[in-house]
Amino acid sequence: MHSKRKGRAVPLTDQTPEPPEGTSAYAQPKPEPALLLGRYRIVEQCGTGGFGRVLVCWDTRLQRRVAIKVIPLRMGVDEASAETTMKEALAEARTSSLLAHPNIVTVYDFESDDHYAYLVMEYVDGLNLAQLLKRVEGGTLTYEECAHLLQSVASALEFAHENGVLHLDIKPSNIMIDRRGQVKLADFGMSTLASAAGWGGARGGTVGFMPPEQIQGMLVDERTDIFSLGVVIWLALCGENPFQAATPEESLKKIFRGAAPSLTENHLELDQNIELVLERTLEPDPTNRLASAELLSKRLVPLLGSPKEGQESLAALVQQAEDGTEDEEAWTERYVEKTPARERFPWLEGALVRTVTALLAGAVLWRILPWVVPADTGTLVLLALAGAGAGAVWPPLGSLAVLGAFVLALAEAGTGGLSMLVALGTAAIGFAWWWAAGRKQKLAGASLLLAPALGIGFGSSALAGFALSPGAAATTAALAGLFERFLLAAIATGFAPEALLSRAGAWLALPSSWILVFSWGAAASAASLCAKSGRRGLEIFGQCLCAGLLVFFQALSVRVENSGIWAAPDMTAILIAIFLSVVMCIISVLMGPEAYGPEG
Repeated sequence: MHSKRKGRAVPLTDQTPEPPEGTSAYAQPKPEPALLLGRYRIVEQCGTGGFGRVLVCWDTRLQRRVAIKVIPLRMGVDEASAETTMKEALAEARTSSLLAHPNIVTVYDFESDDHYAYLVMEYVDGLNLAQLLKRVEGGTLTYEECAHLLQSVASALEFAHENGVLHLDIKPSNIMIDRRGQVKLADFGMSTLASAAGWGGARGGTVGFMPPEQIQGMLVDERTDIFSLGVVIWLALCGENPFQAATPEESLKKIFRGAAPSLTENHLELDQNIELVLERTLEPDPTNRLASAELLSKRLVPLLGSPKEGQESLAALVQQAEDGTEDEEAWTERYVEKTPARERFPWLEGALVRTVTALLAGAVLWRILPWVVPADTGTLVLLALAGAGAGAVWPPLGSLAVLGAFVLALAEAGTGGLSMLVALGTAAIGFAWWWAAGRKQKLAGASLLLAPALGIGFGSSALAGFALSPGAAATTAALAGLFERFLLAAIATGFAPEALLSRAGAWLALPSSWILVFSWGAAASAASLCAKSGRRGLEIFGQCLCAGLLVFFQALSVRVENSGIWAAPDMTAILIAIFLSVVMCIISVLMGPEAYGPEG
C-alpha cells in the first residue's frame, strides 16, 4: 500500500534556485538598512528565486519573527504603460493580502516604493512542501498526508475564490507546513505583481504547474488554480511532475498529450479511482475540469484517507527534519533580549529628547531671563515655560531660545557699542554652532545646555559623546563648557560688558583653562568614537574613558595652576563626572544599540 512509508526522513541540503536570466537586481541586492521599513531587523535571507528574495526578520515593535518577501519592481520600455500596470498589480496584491484564513499565510503589511514591493507576512515555523519532498524517502507523501494537504489547500483556495482572488502560482514552494502539521498557502496576488514587474512568464506562473490557458496568456479563472493544485497532488503522490519542461511550450505539449497513461504505466500502486479524479483535474480544456476546489476536495479526500492522521504524520516529518533548530518560543526568547528599547518603542527616544531638552532649556532660561526682562516671579516662570515648550515642540528651538535670550541680555546690559559688539559676536558663534550641529543632530541642544544648567564646565561631555558624531561632540562639549563659564561670569558682573570681558579674559589667559577646554572636547570625542561602533560594550568603555580623561585633565589643570605641584582635584567634580558617565551607560543598556549578525 502507498499509505505507509518505509525509512526515515532524509536530511538534504536545500539548493537555492538560480534566479532567472536578467535578474541581477536581486541576485546581488543592495545592502539592506539596519531596520527594513523602519521596524524589521534583518536576521537572514532564507531563499532567492522565482521573482524575489525572502528575508527572515525580527519585528522590533511587536516582538515576533516575520518573513518579508522583497520583490524588485522593474519597469518596461513604455514607462507610462508600465506604471499603470504596476499600480494595478500593487492594488491587486494589497487586496489579496487582506485574506484571513487558517490555511493562508497571514499578511501583516504590504508596502512599496519606486524600486521594491515588500510583503510582510507571518513566519511559518517549518518547511515548504518542496523542501519536505526532498527530505522524505522516494520524494512522495502517503495517502493520508496527501489528504490533509489537499483538504487544507482546497479550503484556502475556496475561501480566496469566494472573495474574488486567484492565486495563479500554486506550487510546492508556496505551500508551507509548520511543526504542528498545519498547511498554509502563501503568496496570494504575487503572481500578477511578478508579471507586471517583469518576472516569470504568463501572469507570473511556474512552468510545469500552469494550465494551457495561463501559458497561452488567455483568460484565467478558478479552474486555473484547480489544475495547478492537481499537479501538486500528483507530484506528492508519485514523486514526479508530469508536465515539467524546460520551456512553457514543451510543458504545453505534454499537457495536451495527457499524463494519465504515465500514471497507470509507471505507478501501478495508484488507486484507479484517484487516477480518475486527477484526470478530471488535469484536463487541458478548463470546461472539462472540476469546477471548484471544494468539489475536488470532496471527491478526492475520501479516497485518500484520514486528513487527521495525515496532519499528525506531517507534523512528525517536519519536526524530524527541523530537529536541532530553534522552535518559535526559543527563537523569540533569544531575540527579545537583543532588541534595544529604541527599536521596540520607536516613540520613546523622541519623547526623551524632547523632555530632556525642554527641562534644560527651562533651567538655563531661568538663570538668564531676569537680565532680559526684569519682572515678577510669575512672569519669569511663564517665559521659562514658553522656552521649554518650544524645546518640547522642536528640540533645536530650545537651544535657539536660550542663545537668543543670552544675546538679548548681553545687548541690553550696556548703552555703548561694546555691549552690541559682544552680543553680535556671541550671536555669530552661537548661530554658527546651531546651524552646523544644533538643528541637525538629536540631543545636540541638550548637550549644549547641560553644562550651564548644572553649572559645571565638563557637564556636557558624557551626553555629547553618547549622542553626537565625534566632531560635533567635541565642538559642542567644548562650547557648552565655555558657555557655562561665560554665563557664570556674566551673572557675576551683571552682564556689564567691560567687567564681563575682563573676567572672562582673565580666565582664558590661564593655561589651565585651555587644558580644561581641551579635555571637555577630547573626552566627548573619545566617547563618541567608541559609540560609533554600535556595540554596547565598546560604548560603555567609551563612557568610562570619557570620565577617566575628565578626571586626568582636571588633575593636570590643578597641577599647572599650582606651578607643577600635583594636588588632588575637586572630589565633587570627580564624582559628578563618574555619575554622568554611569547615567549614559545605563541609558545605553536600556536603549541600545546592540549590533548582532545574521545568526544573532
